[in-house]
Amino acid sequence: MSTPNRRTMLGLTVAGLASALFARHAVAAQPAVDVARSPSCGCCGAWIEHMRAEGFTVRDRLVDDLAPLKSRLGVPADLQSCHTAMVDGYVIEGHVPAREVRRLLEERPSATGLAVPGMPMGSPGMETGGAADSYEVLLFGAERQSVFARY
Repeated sequence: MSTPNRRTMLGLTVAGLASALFARHAVAAQPAVDVARSPSCGCCGAWIEHMRAEGFTVRDRLVDDLAPLKSRLGVPADLQSCHTAMVDGYVIEGHVPAREVRRLLEERPSATGLAVPGMPMGSPGMETGGAADSYEVLLFGAERQSVFARY
């Protein structure tokens, strides 16, 4: 049996790294996102496309009245936006960036979910080419809210 030379070792290292990265990506497949939105809202569709472009599978459900769903899921009135989603047991309210949804799913904090209240310009689905608003992604639960990310 021969001893591997430097080129062979480098090839094995690169192949191993590529294999590890591929395996990590395959394991990191995102759970499905179930979205409830108004049939007349275009920005919700744009947020869905943002999530799909980021690797999420999205199930889109058109709902005429979202208020009962938001109430049942525990979304406070001051955090509500134009669409409500569920992913792996968490509520995602409004135009939350996919990066923050991923972080939520990785960290798994004890919370109801994430919200971007209102419809801030520049948030995913609200890109219009104009000036972007500053906004916060809020982590919320039954009794508390905290800033999860700032944009």
